[in-house]
Amino acid sequence: MDWGQRIGRRLKLRDLHILFAVVECGSMTRAAKQLSVSNPVVSKAIAGLEHTLGVRLLDRDVQGIHPTIHGRALLDRGLAAFDELRQAVKVIEALSDPTVGEVRIGSSVAIASGFIPAVVARLNRRFPRIVVDLLAGEPSTIYRALEERRLDLAVLHMHAPLSRQHLHVEALYEDGYVVVAGAQSSWTRRRRIELADLMNEPWALPPPDSAVGSIFLQAFAARGLDYPRLAVSTQTMPARAALAATGRFLTIVPGSALKLSTGYPALKALPIDLPTTRRPAGILRFKNRTPSPAAQFFMECARDVAKLLAKSPTVRRSSGIRPTTA
Repeated sequence: MDWGQRIGRRLKLRDLHILFAVVECGSMTRAAKQLSVSNPVVSKAIAGLEHTLGVRLLDRDVQGIHPTIHGRALLDRGLAAFDELRQAVKVIEALSDPTVGEVRIGSSVAIASGFIPAVVARLNRRFPRIVVDLLAGEPSTIYRALEERRLDLAVLHMHAPLSRQHLHVEALYEDGYVVVAGAQSSWTRRRRIELADLMNEPWALPPPDSAVGSIFLQAFAARGLDYPRLAVSTQTMPARAALAATGRFLTIVPGSALKLSTGYPALKALPIDLPTTRRPAGILRFKNRTPSPAAQFFMECARDVAKLLAKSPTVRRSSGIRPTTA
């Protein structure tokens, strides 16, 4: 295709924006309503894009509108283009005042329960006009959001090899998991406990075939033990922590969450060493994407909090990290 004559002069950002809305809504009518324009405007924009590119971008069936392989290719690359424009606007804003801006952060629920709040509190004290948009969820969800450029950076525990070399990984700290019980549990008054002593207790843990559950499975196996029979099976750490806080259940949480979070005062770590559960945590971001000033300030605060965490027996500074993630 002749970019200068055929594409460069005819392809409009507004039409791409309309295409994104149509695919998101699954209907031209709903997209028109969302964009506050008429149906003919939406139809004309899509038809213009298809004529300019010489391919069909959308398929229509009884379930709605879906992108063709050509439409998906345009959406994927167009998303990166819009993200670069968004970053350009942020840079322009930062040139006038670098202490004002927004940073989009993603993290696992475990890290969002302790480390991220400590970083955000530190950031807010230094730069109160920076807004943090936090997305917390399963690591796979956060990784996908980063790939789709819906995040400026992600903070995750690293468990498996990272295959995408376009991402930069910065080590922050190495985190170890700890067995916890409610403060009123009789186990918290014991000075010496073996993991085998707890096998008949009611446990709230993720299933052993999950990403985090496999780490716990390895810890039990290292002691010659099977995975305990679960009273509650859930990957949601706040739910497991709340169950443990009742004093009835035991669970396992990251040492950093227990050290930093003010939301778990009723939990106590039991004196059980789980060395095989130690995992690095770090920041993931695109290599070829210059962080905005707000993102750079966030990373500075993250490094400061990581230094404080190094004083905990279950957490230490990471001396280096391979490109890995979960």
